[in-house]
Amino acid sequence: MTTLSAGIDSKSTLQLLRLGQSVAEFDDSLEKYFIENQAYRSLINGSADFVAGDKGTGKTAVYRILQKRYSATPELKGVEVIAGFNPIGNPVFQRLVQQDINVLTEGQYVSVWKTYMLSLIGNWIIDRVGSDFSDNVTQLHRVLEETKLLSKGNKPETVFGKIINLIKETFKPDSSETTLTISETGLPIISQKFTFGEVQKEQVAKVNEITHEEAFELLNECLSETDHSVWVALDRLDEAFQGYPAIEVPALRALLRTYLDLLAFDKLRLKIFVRKDLFRKVIGEGFVNLTHINARKVEIVWDEADLLNLLSRRIRDSVDFLKAMEAQSDSDEVLFYKIFPEKVDAADRKPTTLNWIMSRVRDGNDIRAPRNLIDLVGKATEEQIRADSRTPRLIKSSGHLIISESLRSALSRLSEQRVQDTLLAEVGPEIAGYINKFATQKAEHNLDTLSNVLELSGEKLQYAIKQLMETGFLEEIKDTWKIPMLYREGLGITQGKAFA
Repeated sequence: MTTLSAGIDSKSTLQLLRLGQSVAEFDDSLEKYFIENQAYRSLINGSADFVAGDKGTGKTAVYRILQKRYSATPELKGVEVIAGFNPIGNPVFQRLVQQDINVLTEGQYVSVWKTYMLSLIGNWIIDRVGSDFSDNVTQLHRVLEETKLLSKGNKPETVFGKIINLIKETFKPDSSETTLTISETGLPIISQKFTFGEVQKEQVAKVNEITHEEAFELLNECLSETDHSVWVALDRLDEAFQGYPAIEVPALRALLRTYLDLLAFDKLRLKIFVRKDLFRKVIGEGFVNLTHINARKVEIVWDEADLLNLLSRRIRDSVDFLKAMEAQSDSDEVLFYKIFPEKVDAADRKPTTLNWIMSRVRDGNDIRAPRNLIDLVGKATEEQIRADSRTPRLIKSSGHLIISESLRSALSRLSEQRVQDTLLAEVGPEIAGYINKFATQKAEHNLDTLSNVLELSGEKLQYAIKQLMETGFLEEIKDTWKIPMLYREGLGITQGKAFA
C-alpha cells in the first residue's frame, strides 16, 4: 500500500482497523489492551473484595483478566481463583428461581449460598489433592458425600446441580406432599408428608447435618494443609435473578451476609463484581455492617486520558492499519487526530472532536463507559466505509479517515442502541414508562415541565426524578435537569429548553 504522504485509499485502510469487541465476554483479544486500573490493582494486592461499576465500565474485563493472570501474578502466589458462576449461558443461580420452590427468607438464602461455597471449594480441594491427602481432607470428603454434595469435577453448574437435586429430592411414594425448609445454620432439610389410604404419616428426611461454621472451619484447615487460598469470583450478578424481582434483593443481601460471615476464615474469600445500581438497590433499606463492605469496595472510574489510551491500544493492535497510517511511533492524541478531524463542528467555539466524543458517550452521572467509546468509533468506521464505497476518497497528509458526518451518524445509531440495551433493558417497567414519556420532548427541563411530562406531582414526582437520576437519564444542573446527549437521538429528543 502507498504511504500516507503519497496518499492512501480511505476505504481499504479503514478495513484494516480492528477494534475488538466492546463486550468483554466476547473479546478474545481483551488481554492485549487491558489497562491495569485501580480496581484491578486493589484486587490483586488484597485491599478490595468488591468491584463496583456501571454497565460497560469494565467489571467483567477485570474479572476475566484476574482469572487469566492470577497464576502468573507474584502477589497471588498460592491463591486459586475459582469462577462462582458459569462464564457463559444462564448463571447457575437462575436454576434455583426457576424451580417450583417458594421464595425463601434472606436467612435461608444465606444457607444456600454457604452450601454452594462449601461444595464448590470442597470439591475443588478433593479434585486437586485426592480424598486421602490428610485426615481433614478425608473428613471433608465424607461430609460432602454424606450430604450428597460430592461432585465429580468442580464446575459451578455441576456443583449447583447437586444442590438443586438435594432440594428437589423425594422418596416417591404413591402420593406425597413435599415442603422445603432450609435452616439458617445448617444444610437444606426436606420434609415430606406421605398419604397411605386414609392414614397420613409425616416423615422427615434430614441430611447428616453439620453447621456451616464447623464445615468452613474444616474447609479452612484443609486449605491450610494444602498450602492454598481460594478466591471465589462472582460476576454476572445482575443476570442471576433477572425477571425475579421478589427474589433478587433478599438473595443478594444474603450474599453480602455470607461474605461477612466468611471473613472469619483466612484461607477463603469471595470476590464480588457488581453493578453500582444493583448494589444501591440491595442496600436500599439499610444493611448492618455496611461500613465493613464499603471499606473493601473499589469503584471503576475512567477519565478522558484513560479512555483515549484504551482506544489507542485497540487501534495499535491493528498492525497493518498502523503501518498504512505511518503512526507506529505517534502519541495517543496524534494517532487520534490522524483518524478524526480536529472538530466535528467547524465553528470557533465548538469543542474538539475528542471533547465532542467524550461529552456524548457519558450518561447523566458523568459515567464514560469504555463500551460506549468503542462502539461509537466502531460504528463511525462502518459509516465511513459505507460512504467511501459510494464515493472513493484518497487521503493525503492533511486529510482524515473518518469525517464529521460519519461520527454524527454513528452517534445516532449508538443512542438508539443504548436506549434499548442499557437504559430500558436494565430498569423495571415503572422507570421505563417514565423514560418513554420523554420521547420527542426537549432536552432541558425544570420542575414544572418534568411534572407535566411525567404527569406526577409532590412526593411521586420527587421519587421519579430520583430514580431517573440514578439510572443516568437525568442530570441535575442547579435547578434544572438535562437529558444527556447519549440518550437524546434514541428517543427523538431535541436540543433546547422545555420551559420559557
